Amino acid sequence: MLHVDGVHKTFFPNTVNERRALRGIDLYLDHGEFVTVIGSNGAGKSTMLNAIAGKVAPDEGRIWIDDAEVTKQRDHVRAKVVGRVFQNPMAGTSPDLTIEQNMALAYKRGHTRGLGRGVTKDKKEFFAEELTKLELGLEDRLTAKAGLLSGGQRQALSLLMATFSHPKILLLDEHTAALDPQRADLVTRLTEKVVAEQNLTTLMVTHNMAQALQVGTRLIMMHEGEVILDIGHEEKQAMSVDDLLAEFSRIKGAQLDDRTLLQ
Repeated sequence: MLHVDGVHKTFFPNTVNERRALRGIDLYLDHGEFVTVIGSNGAGKSTMLNAIAGKVAPDEGRIWIDDAEVTKQRDHVRAKVVGRVFQNPMAGTSPDLTIEQNMALAYKRGHTRGLGRGVTKDKKEFFAEELTKLELGLEDRLTAKAGLLSGGQRQALSLLMATFSHPKILLLDEHTAALDPQRADLVTRLTEKVVAEQNLTTLMVTHNMAQALQVGTRLIMMHEGEVILDIGHEEKQAMSVDDLLAEFSRIKGAQLDDRTLLQ
């Protein structure tokens, strides 16, 4: 489903600010796999997601989504098959548009747009039905501006909109990090629900190692632009945060504590 083969990315090459963000990333996800990604700041997690989404062009390597090579595709073309939710709850919606207008735009993401009504009666009914899945009462607030919603509500709405088109790959870039614990738990539960219902192939970046162990079917750890640990479902279920830290120390010969990953 997703195949990342030997991807390298260096920012500001041949300057004093040169930074090697990705160093030959190899990653393969089967259809329906839900992979959590952990690593300290600068490990290359977001750069990897940006490369998959088409926001960043690799210097070397190739990327396939659903057996189609997308390495040179621009992000707006890849939007047909890639859904994404960002860390900032404000990034996934337009605050000056209503809930139904935001949803209408998301509904057409990746498709050719022409002249016509963006919000029809049928679409209103569909949007309201989809919003009931969030259990936040937003189905009764279709004409409210998205900017009036709380961070948790906007992130839940962003998650719903990112999965409208049943994307081939769903990218979650620390999408609960900016929320309070209660809202973060809500969005995490909604994530698990929608991923399971649609059997979505998912990559979720998180700094929360406990969350990374509890959610998903597989876990990878990144460090200095490389995947240094890849743990399957059964092994992941049996591991603790301390086990993860110990495994990092064994592989890299260095100490790492949970504060490093949570920064």
